[in-house]
Amino acid sequence: MLTPMVAGGVVFPGLFLLSKNTLQRLPQLRWEEADAVIVSARLVSSVQAIMASTAGYIVSTSCKHIIDDQHWLSSAYTQFAVPYFIYDIYAMFLCHWHKHQVKGHGGEDGTPRALGSTWAVVRGYLHKEFLMVLHHAAMVLVCFPLSVVWRQGKGDFFLGCMLMAEVSTPFVCLGKILIQYKQQHTLLHKVNGALMLLSFLCCRVLLFPYLYWAYGRHAGLPLLSVPMAIPAHVNLGAALLLAPQLYWFFLICRGACRLFRPRGSPPRSPCQTQD
Repeated sequence: MLTPMVAGGVVFPGLFLLSKNTLQRLPQLRWEEADAVIVSARLVSSVQAIMASTAGYIVSTSCKHIIDDQHWLSSAYTQFAVPYFIYDIYAMFLCHWHKHQVKGHGGEDGTPRALGSTWAVVRGYLHKEFLMVLHHAAMVLVCFPLSVVWRQGKGDFFLGCMLMAEVSTPFVCLGKILIQYKQQHTLLHKVNGALMLLSFLCCRVLLFPYLYWAYGRHAGLPLLSVPMAIPAHVNLGAALLLAPQLYWFFLICRGACRLFRPRGSPPRSPCQTQD
């Protein structure tokens, strides 16, 4: 178990530092540190998502029996990804920190003016990214022990499907980068927005009904009978995992309504809500 976790602890922060230093030092680029940090964080998240979804596809398609079949990647990648969630909490804070400095809240050298200002940044970060930080912490403190200990080698198919939820992450990261550089008007942003909406719906929201359907087919049960046939704590866990996905999907739909609202239409529309 230790080797994959150590590897993940080296790969993800190492890739972040390599990307940031490259963007800052290449003569053709010479990016400011804030831009390099934010783009590098998005890049690492996209790389992790591609790796996770690829591993998930291999695992889920290799397990013919959805309960008993096993694949070595299911446990290996789970252990490898644990350091990513720890790293990403810090990377998200760095992004928030630099955005705070860009807005003019820092000193002349780019550092906070006072300790109180530092705590204000931390509080602002936790307030803005509370759900994401909670999600990452739950992945490390709850989902990882459950997947390694509680499963006891069962259900690799379901774990593989859960890993494929990361398919939408590269589109989310690209969308944030395009917004950062004020490219909302471009065709690329609109196409990426449509792909993000579709991938998030299929791979994060509809994933849970699909998993219930897959178990029902295995057990010879209709879909609506599956929740009553499985333990209550499994339903509770699925509900807790689905809830933030529904919230994020709502935010994506709201953004899509604003993005695709025809120009010249009234500023207040059914799709547009207050921030």
